[in-house]
Amino acid sequence: MSGDEQRLFIGGSWVVPENGFYEVIDPATEGVVGRAPEASRQQVHAAAAAAREAFETWSRTPAEERAAVLDRAADIVQRNFVPYAELAQAESGATTGTARGMQVGVGVARFRRYAKVEPVEQPLPPQINEAGPFGKAAVMGALAVRQPVGVVTCITSYNNPWANPAGKIAPALAMGNTVVVKPAPQDPLSVYRMAEALEAAGAPPGVVNVVSGALPEVGEAAVDCADVDMVSFTGSTAVGQRIAEVCGRGMKRQLMELGGKGAAVVFDDADLESAVSGIGTTFSFYSGQICTAPTRVLVQRGVHDRLVEQLAAYAGYLKVGDPREQGTVVGPVISSAHRDRVESYVELGRKEGARVVTGGQRPALERGFYVAPTLLADCTPDMRVVREEIFGPVVVVVPFEDEEEAVALANDSDYGLIDYVWSGDVARAFRVARRLRAGGVGVNTVGRNMEAPFGGFKKSGVGRDVGSYALHAYSEVQAIVWPG
Repeated sequence: MSGDEQRLFIGGSWVVPENGFYEVIDPATEGVVGRAPEASRQQVHAAAAAAREAFETWSRTPAEERAAVLDRAADIVQRNFVPYAELAQAESGATTGTARGMQVGVGVARFRRYAKVEPVEQPLPPQINEAGPFGKAAVMGALAVRQPVGVVTCITSYNNPWANPAGKIAPALAMGNTVVVKPAPQDPLSVYRMAEALEAAGAPPGVVNVVSGALPEVGEAAVDCADVDMVSFTGSTAVGQRIAEVCGRGMKRQLMELGGKGAAVVFDDADLESAVSGIGTTFSFYSGQICTAPTRVLVQRGVHDRLVEQLAAYAGYLKVGDPREQGTVVGPVISSAHRDRVESYVELGRKEGARVVTGGQRPALERGFYVAPTLLADCTPDMRVVREEIFGPVVVVVPFEDEEEAVALANDSDYGLIDYVWSGDVARAFRVARRLRAGGVGVNTVGRNMEAPFGGFKKSGVGRDVGSYALHAYSEVQAIVWPG
């Protein structure tokens, strides 16, 4: 094997893949970053079996010891911060700032967060029971205890090869679960570095397993394996629906963070500079490849033209190009196929009658999978570009007359992950926020509180994670009752 061929991580051993290797491509240069292993179905099942064997001991390991492993892993990643960020950048096409701060940096922060031990027992108020067929009168005490689910398959997204896996692995391990990680095929090498850090930090064999592959059978095996008790998935709604069907047949627990088409409701009293800056992150942050992006702008007619003009100007200021170069704001999308998909949506928008205000043409760069930040105006609610997730640097604008229409338009979506409201009237902003059918709402911000629950309504997902909510997601609640 050559030095750039990655092995699988199964049961504490680095294993040669039975189905060979495939190339991981740098989206910016189209060069080969490395060769990732293609696991066989049998190897995926072996990883799950190793996780099952390790579960009994790991789940009974004191929470403080499990937390210490996570903390040491964070130290190791921090020591290797720059090379890990460079690898993440090469795999994902992220700009240097994003690769360091939002990928590896957030990955470290998530390991640190779940290295904090939280109580898993909640005492419940005593209950006085009258005498009856179940025994004498008694005062019954009770505890609600959180227990680990078991073996968790973590299927991660390509847009963040550090933060997304860390956000699954760390809380799952903290709760006493063991994991089989199936990284996105486009950028799996970073996840193997994470596994190395956990191994070096003292995670016992089988507690963490990583199996990759470009073929669908790898993910399918990681979901349908009998040793798997839960599936945590981040990705498209279509794939999530197929996973949910398999989980339903086996009564496997699931945590699904799926697609989004975030509505940004901008009222005529809004701070337009703040709104433009927030919405403009869609053009730049991960090149629009983020499910929380405010891609569907609903703007009150009184400020419609000004907002469109300012958004177009904002997009025009953004430097598109090599993510390694200083000053670059918009890097490539993940692959040639995805670039074609995003461009096809822009063309569809034209055919549907949308006006391309800015963008809409491929940047004049010799290599790399680039899409120009694109703004589509004169859109109507029935257009596919308004209703479907594009997952690229494309923003659509739809006008509205009043608050009632704004709420109706925002909720007229299959998705409900994160919406946004901009208004100078804070009371109205919060009133509207409560009426939006979304798992989260940003009021005059696109910022996040990393202890707030994260997840979606409707086809945007099932369950909640982040902060303590992730510990809840990766656990079962057990009731213990006794006579007082």
